Amino acid sequence: MNVPNMLSLIRLCLVPVFAVVFFLPDPSAHQWAALIYAVAFATDIADGYIARRFDMITKLGRVLDPLADKLMTFTVIICVTADGIIPVWAVVIFFCKELAMGVGGFLMLRRTKDVIPSNWLGKTSTGVFFVVLAALVLFPVPRPWATGLIAFALALTVAALVSYAMNFRKMMQNNL
Repeated sequence: MNVPNMLSLIRLCLVPVFAVVFFLPDPSAHQWAALIYAVAFATDIADGYIARRFDMITKLGRVLDPLADKLMTFTVIICVTADGIIPVWAVVIFFCKELAMGVGGFLMLRRTKDVIPSNWLGKTSTGVFFVVLAALVLFPVPRPWATGLIAFALALTVAALVSYAMNFRKMMQNNL
């Protein structure tokens, strides 16, 4: 177990903490939840940097890192939706995209014993999603603006899905 993998595990542990704090009846609950989310995002940046900089990339880390990211993001988007800030269709789109990524990753792992590494579009969409969701947690954004912001973030994640799907297709063809 290396430092980047431990950071991913910390991020996984922060998922239920975020959900509990978000729904506390305290007026500052959303600020505390946003801080937890920011810490999770910081650990994501740190684990990726450390893993690449010090050549600590592992197969476990290539599974743990995106799992922790997706579970946190999914939890935040569900909480924001349950709070009535964004429409339910945003969760459905996000879930379908993540399900497709999960199934593709599982198939690739079974066939090649590896998964597709993240790329700049995936990292960008993760960053944009973080900023949008953090803003929706912290600020009273009017519903039309919130819907527009989440639609923009979802468009980027769908673009990342298309990029990963093209790489998936190439890798699967090379391993026939």
